[in-house]
Amino acid sequence: MLILHDLVPLPWWLAGAAIGAITLLLLWITNQRLGISTGFENLCALALRAPYFRRREIARSHGWRLPFLGGLVLGGVLSAVTSGGWQPFWDLGMFDIHFGWGPAGKLAWMFAGGLFIGFGTRLAGGCTSGHGIFGISNLERASVESTLAFMAAGIVTTNLIYRVWGGL
Repeated sequence: MLILHDLVPLPWWLAGAAIGAITLLLLWITNQRLGISTGFENLCALALRAPYFRRREIARSHGWRLPFLGGLVLGGVLSAVTSGGWQPFWDLGMFDIHFGWGPAGKLAWMFAGGLFIGFGTRLAGGCTSGHGIFGISNLERASVESTLAFMAAGIVTTNLIYRVWGGL
């Protein structure tokens, strides 16, 4: 949004320092890990009574993780409103140029991608924010391996889609 509205972005290092401070503060105050995928488990636990969603880790984090997710959504809305508004668009750049599937095809593509991301998140026991920010900062081997796997899968997938399938 900043680029579209000719606003000067904040320095990258400021965001990195803020994420690091929030991660350390969360660990120090609550002894909890920062991660988005666990927040989705918290949301599911509100509606589903499956034992998986009744785990102690999930039940203990409702008090802060649900407001955290709400804050992420609210922050996005406030950012859009204060930067000139938000309007959905269907332009996917290179994807449109090479595939041109129209709105229904794009929705199907994004849905399938979301399923793969969700599968990878569960397979790795967490998401890129949990492993890449929190786990790596704590020098956890599983997080380093998961983050490397996330990055490698993204690079391979992008190259397969655009270079092999898309003919670039």
